[in-house]
Amino acid sequence: MSHIRTPRHDTAERPFIVIWEATQACPLACLHCRAEARPDRDRGELTEEEARLLMEQVVALGPPSPLFVITGGDPFQRPDLYSLVRHGSEIGLPVAVSPSGTPTLTRESLVRLKEAGARALSLSLDGSTAEIHDAFRATPRVYDWTVDAWRAARELGLRVQINTTVTGHNLTDLPEIVRMVHDLGATTWSAFVLVPTGRGRLLPGLEPHQVEDVLNFVHDAGAFVPARTTEAHHFRRVVLQREVLERRGADHVSALGLGPLYTDLRRRLDALDLPRRRVRRPPMDVNAARGFVFVSHRGEVHPSGFLPFSAGNVRGEELGRIYRSSPLFTGLRDTGQLKGRCGACEFRSLCGGSRSRAFALSGDPYAEDPWCAYRPGSFGHSSEITALHAL
Repeated sequence: MSHIRTPRHDTAERPFIVIWEATQACPLACLHCRAEARPDRDRGELTEEEARLLMEQVVALGPPSPLFVITGGDPFQRPDLYSLVRHGSEIGLPVAVSPSGTPTLTRESLVRLKEAGARALSLSLDGSTAEIHDAFRATPRVYDWTVDAWRAARELGLRVQINTTVTGHNLTDLPEIVRMVHDLGATTWSAFVLVPTGRGRLLPGLEPHQVEDVLNFVHDAGAFVPARTTEAHHFRRVVLQREVLERRGADHVSALGLGPLYTDLRRRLDALDLPRRRVRRPPMDVNAARGFVFVSHRGEVHPSGFLPFSAGNVRGEELGRIYRSSPLFTGLRDTGQLKGRCGACEFRSLCGGSRSRAFALSGDPYAEDPWCAYRPGSFGHSSEITALHAL
């Protein structure tokens, strides 16, 4: 079994996933919001016709079509959402929707999404209680709306991904979130390690050693729920390190220098006494510009939604041309251009670091990921790592 999944096609030719920010309008005021969402829609948003053309450009990238995720802001703030989902489905796009937890997120709206052809729903859960989650979302009742929608989506047969933004506010609550994911059911639980952009610039950052502890906890959680990460590409390194250490019968805590946060998270996870999954879900080898592309509400094309560096605009240029040929995208796919520890790291072709976090904290998308604690060459076992990655 491969421990790291790779797309079946050349990610220099077409992406694995396309995220479209349909609008920045959203009634919430979440503390970490990348989009710095506002109550009203921007008059410069892509029109319905432009959005349809974008979908057709994505299909033209070639089969099988990339996953097309409609996000925001809150996509439900667009009255043409159902029409767009239907159009995408009719032309062969696998369409998913990532709504905000608001009063528009009802069973009725999910029924309409399902009828229009949506295949999956992505929901954010940043705390296992209303107190934790609603404080982070800066709006009361968001927790209830989100959990009710989660249950309804599962009953309707929609696949559900649960995203958790990991910051200081919920570090010790992560095991309880895992419990909820297990109990309510989800296709994927993704731990999103904060990128300090948008409103997230005002939040206190994590220390690299804390991130390392969290990534090893997510690995452990993967024995009980289908766990992965977002903007924490070094999770792929952790997966291979843990496999090597397990095969050697070595203690990963001491070998990797894990700290008290990991010990506490693991203790809380063990206390849940959850049944183990038969197989783990390997992480996907995708990074900004390498299998991933983001299109803003105004049509700007970014390597990631958290990397506000435009490579072009779909109003004047085809998405495929931008993705395949723009200097920004081709440059980010060249790991030889990475700097600092990322450039020197033996895991750079597998990981590559968060280009978004590098840009947010240094202004240089090729800089090292400042929230990675790994020192190049310190793990060793290079032949075993190579053999695992080749499986």
